[in-house]
Amino acid sequence: MTEAEQKIQAGLGNLKYGWLDEYLMSKPGVTRNIQTDWNWIRYCIEDKMFAAICMDWDNVPVYITLKLDPMEGDFLRCQYEDIIPGYYMNKTHWNSVKAGGNINDDLLKDMLDKSYGLVLGSFSKKKQREIASV
Repeated sequence: MTEAEQKIQAGLGNLKYGWLDEYLMSKPGVTRNIQTDWNWIRYCIEDKMFAAICMDWDNVPVYITLKLDPMEGDFLRCQYEDIIPGYYMNKTHWNSVKAGGNINDDLLKDMLDKSYGLVLGSFSKKKQREIASV
């Protein structure tokens, strides 16, 4: 196992939302990598990130960062103290969920689905069909 794979497994092993990795990796066209400079597990479609698990240097997840429509992101930040502006990201489009917070699974899944849809929707229709057929 490579050092990157070890970091990913360590981070996932410390994650409250144990279903998250399998859930995201089951989506068409998703790849996972580690951004070593930041110690983030990144979930991407064609190298465009739609979600990340942001870990501290002990590989403990601190935030789950994802993209949302700006108005929905603002609304959720007002409703839930465990949803904050995107950690080290554009605060208009990106939001972070505290990894040890009290966001229920259904809400987090909905947010992740929307993030995936926003990034997938940024591709041409032809590319979206190619990704969907993977």
